[in-house]
Amino acid sequence: MLKNHPKGLLVAFFTNMGERFGFYTMMAILVLFLQARYGLDEDVAGGIYSWFYFAIYALALVGGILADATRKYKFVILMGQIVMFAGYIIMAVPNLPLPITVVGLFTIALGNGFFKGNLQAVVGQMYDDPKYASVRDTAYLIFYMGINVGAFFAPFAATGIRNWFLKTQGFLHDGSLPALCHQFQDGRLQDVGELQTLANQVSLTGPVADLSAFASQYLDAFSTGYNYAFGIAAIAMIISLMAYVIFNKHLPTREKVQGEATITLGEKPWAIPVALAAGFITAFLISLVRDFATGMAIGLFVGFVTWIIMISKKEELQRVKALLLVFLVVIFFWMSFHQNGLTLTFFARDYTVKTVDPYTFMFFTVENILSIVVFIAGIVLILGKGKTLNTRLIGGALLVAGGSAMAYFFKQGDAQNPIAPEVFQSFNPLFIVTLTFVVAGFFGWLNKRGKEPSTPRKIGFGMIIAALGFLVILIGSLNMVSPHELKMVAADGTVKFSPVPDSSRVMPYWLISSYLILTIAELFLSPMGLSFVSKVAPVRFQGVMQGGWLLATAVGNKLLFVGSTLWGSLDLWALWLIFIVCCLASAAFIFSIMKFLERASK
Repeated sequence: MLKNHPKGLLVAFFTNMGERFGFYTMMAILVLFLQARYGLDEDVAGGIYSWFYFAIYALALVGGILADATRKYKFVILMGQIVMFAGYIIMAVPNLPLPITVVGLFTIALGNGFFKGNLQAVVGQMYDDPKYASVRDTAYLIFYMGINVGAFFAPFAATGIRNWFLKTQGFLHDGSLPALCHQFQDGRLQDVGELQTLANQVSLTGPVADLSAFASQYLDAFSTGYNYAFGIAAIAMIISLMAYVIFNKHLPTREKVQGEATITLGEKPWAIPVALAAGFITAFLISLVRDFATGMAIGLFVGFVTWIIMISKKEELQRVKALLLVFLVVIFFWMSFHQNGLTLTFFARDYTVKTVDPYTFMFFTVENILSIVVFIAGIVLILGKGKTLNTRLIGGALLVAGGSAMAYFFKQGDAQNPIAPEVFQSFNPLFIVTLTFVVAGFFGWLNKRGKEPSTPRKIGFGMIIAALGFLVILIGSLNMVSPHELKMVAADGTVKFSPVPDSSRVMPYWLISSYLILTIAELFLSPMGLSFVSKVAPVRFQGVMQGGWLLATAVGNKLLFVGSTLWGSLDLWALWLIFIVCCLASAAFIFSIMKFLERASK
């Protein structure tokens, strides 16, 4: 699969893999940590989560401008890694007040802004060489797989560290307990009997006599375990940094040369105040119907669009417009897709069964999953066409090793085994890693027959597939008790809550199936989008346009509040229907401008 690719692709692959391990450790547990540590409700926690996700991608525009202006892409990437490491160190410190935690999150976002878009731009620069141009789409699929190798292991690391620390404090894990503990402390719990039952179940030292003491101790242990998981993310950043420092000589160096056209903030100086005005007017208008924070996020995107169009030369304008139209589409994809860390995580916590049988449990520990992967890899090597005898022997060895491991781990399972909601975050990267080969092979097969769709068409198909992913979870949510039905206003005006009844908990296969389909959509859209940007962006806008792609992602992440705000207001099926409509409308739009996009990419 790496045949005909430059060595630098592997450097970018492993640099990105280490950084993404740290990032997805953070994203798997962030909203759960905020609720456990600070007692935030879904709306407030979702707001912080969406702002962090927004900043992570929006600040890539700053990093892109800096790198394009100086042409020191590799140095800006290094600076980003160091700043991110500092942010993870802050997050690893237990018992910090919420404002300091927010500072830590912003530090991580700033470092990521310097790092992410510019690494993507450097990958594209390798494939500007005509020798490698024909495998650009495949290169971004491989690069994207590096993101998800790290992301696959992240939730297991976070869960393992948290559960280990809970046990050192005499507790087992139960994802529903932090909310019940906070409701008990605030006097908002409708039935303390449920809390007493669960407290007795998780206490390793016997029945709980003092619920007040238990609630305080459990919340502290639960959230401190997450702090230590953030420390694991810091270690992952060190590994990413070492890989980059040692091997970045294989990445292209594009220094600024005399007479070369580059992007400058002083270029057409009137463009900046006009763009700022457009952004602030947009922010003001949006704030009239929502809030000023959301208005500022959308206003930033409008300001960027205005600025980049104004400073574009006539020969650049068609390409710039094509990119901006694609950016508009991906806003709605990421608003929907990144519900996996928000409302779909709420669904995993509140509406998915807490324990599963040994067969299902095979998908919920890293050793079980890896044994299945090894077993399947063995089958592929044995049955694949054109394989040598040595390859088939290796496949046989993997088949036996994986099968033996599967049998061993299966026997270790109990009749019912507990699962943690954050582990669901591992399915998307697992599917990315395994399906990348399938999707790349499928596109290669079509290419040989002259039928491979253009990059913009792949993006459009991705939006349709994403709608199917939400359709699955919509069907699984029918006839469930919705969150708004669990609230009750007491006589004194206090809002009290009831736990989700077991009758409204479903098997995890609904979520797993949804993640599988959404992953296929992501492979059609995200790496293809990165490839499209690197191919179409004018030379002097390479970093800025990768930043623009990430800014569009950021706006989509800021709109994540749509899910968390409506979580407690709508029936679950109606919530998922909103995202289905968004994906289908975006697909319709991109196919309506397909001819223009395809012309721009030639």
